[in-house]
Amino acid sequence: MIVFAPKETDPRETRAALTPETAKKLVGLGLEVQVESGLGGRCDHPDPQYSEAGATVISDRAAALAGADFVFRVRKPAPAEIAALKGGCVHVSFLDPFNEPELLEAMAGAGVTAVSLEMIPRTTLAQKMDALSSQANLAGYASVVLAADRMNKILPMMMTPAGTISPAKVFVVGIGVAGLQAIATAKRLGARVTAFDVRPEALEQAESLGAKALRIDLGGDTGGTAQGYAKELTPEQLEKQRAAQAKVCADSDVVITTAKVFGRKSPVLIKADVVAGMKPGSLIIDLAAESGGNVEGTVLDEEIVTDKGVKIVGLSNMEGRVPTHASQVFAANLGNFLEHFWDAEGKSFGLDLEDEILKGCVLTHGGAIVHEKFKGE
Repeated sequence: MIVFAPKETDPRETRAALTPETAKKLVGLGLEVQVESGLGGRCDHPDPQYSEAGATVISDRAAALAGADFVFRVRKPAPAEIAALKGGCVHVSFLDPFNEPELLEAMAGAGVTAVSLEMIPRTTLAQKMDALSSQANLAGYASVVLAADRMNKILPMMMTPAGTISPAKVFVVGIGVAGLQAIATAKRLGARVTAFDVRPEALEQAESLGAKALRIDLGGDTGGTAQGYAKELTPEQLEKQRAAQAKVCADSDVVITTAKVFGRKSPVLIKADVVAGMKPGSLIIDLAAESGGNVEGTVLDEEIVTDKGVKIVGLSNMEGRVPTHASQVFAANLGNFLEHFWDAEGKSFGLDLEDEILKGCVLTHGGAIVHEKFKGE
């Protein structure tokens, strides 16, 4: 059976869905691995590395897509490429299923088994396949490094003959995977960190990393969902949250927002009046920019400087700023997914839609949309 990884076509995308290391692993399982020439060109993996790993480097993308049993990629496919896929092909990538009903219809119509990486269950068994978490981890790290590069101050405290430089104050809003890594990275670089999340258990994790937890009594149930995400807040709870955060923002040098609601537009947590109250030269990194943004005034893929001198940065693909390691863990997630269901003796892929993991992430199969959440879409 053939695994094919095409080169990403989005100019912003620096990651590759397969690395030579994972390609070698799949070859060892008895699979034939094909990669499009230039696949790893933006993440430090030239074509010869794939050849040395046992993969075949090809230039005929259309023919490879038509002949592949598995297609691995980072981003969703173009409509024309869906129609070109072989019936029964297993296509694995991010698919943004809540916002792409037409894409799901096209994949079902083409007889493709579509696996959405966003829908991989957040369970212990599926942890090794959880691409959302592996990429968020790197995005959290990259956000702090970006802030350190773009701010006009340093992060750590320094004792100098000319006086003491106070540590920068960093405020992290949303303590998921990205938020926790942002906290850890900012602390390692010497910043003083405050963090907020609606989930009490997340605040405890932040404190274990050395951050000061901002505790706000929002009332009601503010625990996490079964998938590990924060629950959506009521308008009244959001207003309480914004008011308490405004004071911390005004005192912060860097604010990093990571709050996303799965399958929906991100909540606006920092409004224009809060931004206006921040110090000149302070910086906001909005990691939710691709899903609408947590900050009023965020413009995707731009750096906005307000008339008060506050910078708002909302870059897409933050994890793509460290593409070598982002590709390493992403490819490992996909390789682990295939290996988990691969029958090495029979050289076949076990597709039991009652399996806990597959039931969660397989959206289309056998010419139909099979996932319960999207059947009516």
